[in-house]
Amino acid sequence: MQRDAFSSSPAPIAPTKTLNRIGQGRHFLQIPGPTNVPDRVLRAIDFPTIDHRGPEFQKLALKILDAIKPVFGTTSPVVIYPGSGTGAWEAALVNTLNAGDTVLMVETGHFATLWKKLAEKLGLVPEFIAGNWRRGVNPQQLEDRLRQDAAFKIKAVCVVHNETSTGVTSDIAAVRRAIDAANHPALLMVDTISSMGSVEFKHDEWGVDVTIAGSQKGLMLPPGISFNAVSSKAVSASKTARLPKAYWGWEEIIAANKNGFWPSTPATNILYGLAEALDMLYEEGLSNVYARHLRHAEATRRAVRGWGLDILCENPAEFSPVLTAVMMPKKSDGTFFNADDFRREILENYNMSLGTGLAKLQGWVFRIGHLGDFNDLTLLGTLSGVEMGLARCAVPHQKGGVQAAIDYLAT
Repeated sequence: MQRDAFSSSPAPIAPTKTLNRIGQGRHFLQIPGPTNVPDRVLRAIDFPTIDHRGPEFQKLALKILDAIKPVFGTTSPVVIYPGSGTGAWEAALVNTLNAGDTVLMVETGHFATLWKKLAEKLGLVPEFIAGNWRRGVNPQQLEDRLRQDAAFKIKAVCVVHNETSTGVTSDIAAVRRAIDAANHPALLMVDTISSMGSVEFKHDEWGVDVTIAGSQKGLMLPPGISFNAVSSKAVSASKTARLPKAYWGWEEIIAANKNGFWPSTPATNILYGLAEALDMLYEEGLSNVYARHLRHAEATRRAVRGWGLDILCENPAEFSPVLTAVMMPKKSDGTFFNADDFRREILENYNMSLGTGLAKLQGWVFRIGHLGDFNDLTLLGTLSGVEMGLARCAVPHQKGGVQAAIDYLAT
């Protein structure tokens, strides 16, 4: 499907008689975030709130601030905010840049576009490399553009690691090589909101200056806290950054964190949950966590291919380990089946939520989340719901997608 195919609206799917009420049975939350919160984490969050200036909290905070670093692949500070990933985007920019600075960004999907719009609101000047929402960052394009910038007007390169709207993952190590090949001093900022805790990330090794993350995806928490991992180069840039900041400022937070505290009120109970989630990740082993996500992603893609449907991501090397965006097929009249109608039918009949298509992908794709607190049976239940929904909505497909996933998982 070409990019201009997303310009018109897909044809609706006629409603069918509902078999089940939404409230029956366990709800399958299979969107690519917020993800299912494990019972262990929920029980931890339910612990009574304590004094965030007292010694008990201090002990907890120091444990968290140390334990979070290997997940980011860093020995540098990881700043934790009570706030969403959008806030962490803003924090990354206002702590390092000045009004009128040029930032190089890449149109990999909806969230890359939103980050670009936020940069504009802050008085920055984003230079947006166009994309078709089916591929990730092209490192050669970045290198070519940076080589042209002999005056070093570009102050930062801002890219999304895993584009949640498309199921496309970009090669951050290759992005760093491109910046180095151009011998350019721009900061490298990476959005890992939907990949952190699910996809291996190497902040230090890849030379990332600011890594942005959120709590509600691979870290298995409710929305409510977000993160900036910051390099020494980023900290140095913050000394001369003059964009307005108060709440988002790194300096006071990093200084207070050294003693196990925050300069403002932290999200105490979500931090309880973060401590538990980190314990769970380390109990499984980070390498095993990453391998599990790769395995479930491959099983999902085998199911999609088994149904005879197309995956939005065009480049197999960029397939996301945490979600798969599936394109709806055509009807006999040449129009496309409506993905949102399909999702509604699955919700009403099988009590399962799938991810919607965002922005220009609305109605064209549905997204299967396979990240966070997730195992083989959860995946197979999810894929079974999709296959039943395809049959129920008379969407053209081949049977056997679930079996293809079973065969892969069983071996």
